[in-house]
Amino acid sequence: MVGDQATYNKKRFRNEILIFILKLCVYLGVVWFNFSKHEMFDKYAWLGRTMNALSLFLGANLLISIAWIVMISWYLRKNRLQRLTRDNFVLGLNRISSVLNTIMFLVALLVFFGQNIKELFFSLSIAAAAFALLSKEYVANMINGLIIMFSDQLSLGDQVRVGEYKGKVLDITLINVVLQNDDDDIVLIPNSVIFSTMVLNQSKQNIKKLTIEFELDHKYHSSPDQLETELKTVLRPYASNITENSFSLKILEIKKDLVHYKVQFLIPRPDKESERRMRRLLINTILSFSGREVNAAENNH
Repeated sequence: MVGDQATYNKKRFRNEILIFILKLCVYLGVVWFNFSKHEMFDKYAWLGRTMNALSLFLGANLLISIAWIVMISWYLRKNRLQRLTRDNFVLGLNRISSVLNTIMFLVALLVFFGQNIKELFFSLSIAAAAFALLSKEYVANMINGLIIMFSDQLSLGDQVRVGEYKGKVLDITLINVVLQNDDDDIVLIPNSVIFSTMVLNQSKQNIKKLTIEFELDHKYHSSPDQLETELKTVLRPYASNITENSFSLKILEIKKDLVHYKVQFLIPRPDKESERRMRRLLINTILSFSGREVNAAENNH
């Protein structure tokens, strides 16, 4: 699987280089046409606007691509990563280059329609200032997204809990963080929420906790020690999936008719299928306690 990913990454990087060379050839062709066929622009004004727009967009796009290739190569060489590894820094550069290319495309489009360059940039600066004032929350969300991308506190693949939601980080965009929970549902968390809510990143601890809370009626007469022993017994087939000496059963609250318990243990290696089986096994065992209560009551009767 790792070999397939490495091959895919190398092929994708080569494709990026080929696309860059193709764009460079087109740009050089446009520049040559501008200098050699300039007299045609007086006769066909639309042709002159088209060549100017293409020159502007392709030139800016090439500069952005060169900066992207240089920074990606430097970063991957520095960290000894595979080419085009899914990483926060790489993700952040991709987002920034996409935004810059979109801006330059819009500028080139306005040039095509005959806008003066100086007046155009002056108008764009005013429009950008107005947009920032009118969409402060949206802009703040984008800035928060970039901060998350270039930080090492939250990475792709991390298992996190944000408020009541928990799951694996699938993607980080300029608008939100995409999580996949245990039910394989996709949860979108706005970047502003990430900055204003306590985030628990279990992957940074290199561990994952499996926790189940439940209540038992006082009719269940076994002691907490006996209860813990029985739960440990049913988990013996999964001993290799549980960190040694991490299993614990705690009494959270003693109510009038019920006792509130919490069972918890650490999982050294993320394994979603094993986690589901262990959780189901524990829940079935806990539910069986209620059946025993009923049987005990019938026998006493």
